[in-house]
Amino acid sequence: MSPASFANSGRPDVIIVGGGIGGLSSAFALAREGLHVRVLERAKEFGEVGAGIQLAPNCTRILDEYDLLDEAKSLRVHPENMVMRDALDARELTRLDLTDLERRYGYPYLVIHRSDLHALLLLACRRAGVELLTDRKVVGYDNTTTGARISLTDGSVEEAPLIIAADGLHSVARNVLVGDDVVSSRYVAYRAAVPFDQVRADRVAERDVLVYVGPRCHFVQYPLRGGEMLNQVAVFASPTADSGTEKWGGPEELDAAFEGTCDTIREAIPLMWRDRWWQMLDRDPVDTWVHGRVALLGDAAHPPLQYMAQGAIMAIEDGWVLAHHLARNPSDWDAALAAYQAVRVEHCRRVQTTARAWGELWHLDGMERLQRNAIMRARDTCDYGFTDWVYGPTALTPDEEPAMFTPVPLASAPV
Repeated sequence: MSPASFANSGRPDVIIVGGGIGGLSSAFALAREGLHVRVLERAKEFGEVGAGIQLAPNCTRILDEYDLLDEAKSLRVHPENMVMRDALDARELTRLDLTDLERRYGYPYLVIHRSDLHALLLLACRRAGVELLTDRKVVGYDNTTTGARISLTDGSVEEAPLIIAADGLHSVARNVLVGDDVVSSRYVAYRAAVPFDQVRADRVAERDVLVYVGPRCHFVQYPLRGGEMLNQVAVFASPTADSGTEKWGGPEELDAAFEGTCDTIREAIPLMWRDRWWQMLDRDPVDTWVHGRVALLGDAAHPPLQYMAQGAIMAIEDGWVLAHHLARNPSDWDAALAAYQAVRVEHCRRVQTTARAWGELWHLDGMERLQRNAIMRARDTCDYGFTDWVYGPTALTPDEEPAMFTPVPLASAPV
């Protein structure tokens, strides 16, 4: 059945499970193509937990096409540089001129509060007529002769020609359709977004993204909300990660992990939120995201570690590519899904595996740390060979395989 005939029947063309950034951005992309889209969110209301998020040019070019970039700019900070320093002595290792980056790729590098981006996408979906439903927990997926079907905890069943599972790292659909387990990196992340007047201005760059890399830890700072707030991320190897306890990486480990770091970091650590933390988990890449008429999207398909700041961006890219192919194949759902999978899988695999490698590189100790530092200091700051493959348009080109580059460390900082 074609999208038009399903719209006439009153049933949705597409059901999206998950109302996070990936689910909402995909819903908006599909609604722009005239599809009737229904989003099911398991929480009682739409919202996003976290602090800052970075939007590289491969994301802002999509927001521009969606006519959402100006709104994003009104909520953002436009940083001037990304600077990497050694976490022990605070010496600069290398930097990326983000203004020049915009000239190279044609779109800006922004930092924004995660909840602000989510709210922007939620409003865009409402304006586009997306059906937004909360308190809907999906527990089962099946294919039918005309599409796919989901089962909810209340016993109800919903059907559509296409169901998109955008339900995150711990995706029910991923568990049902793939059956693999999450992979622990043994690292944990603490976050905080604090008013700028709570930090020493002489120790914090107000217009830069700062990344401090140290033995078994790293620390990130950058401004948010027009420079009114400072986003901070502290990541470290948890000594209890293999202890068998569910809540490994607790706050009692935070201070000890950064005890030997530079003054800027040690002064910032007491400001971190201590009532919540994020265990850094991913999954091994898989080749198959499409199972009949059920498609995995975002972290359900390719959850990365955070070192490249590409997790939410890849989900936004997924929705753009899928919507493009559904527009090109308005009466052929299967062709559109096949094209979506063909374009996206290899690129996202490379992001996932590169993120793992960068995590290892950032956290080196001893002689390996000194060797890494020497290599980074020798880098030409105008070298963009390591960013072209991820910030350029190749991952979004529907008719071509992504261009292959060998990534050199330091493209971005974690969210």
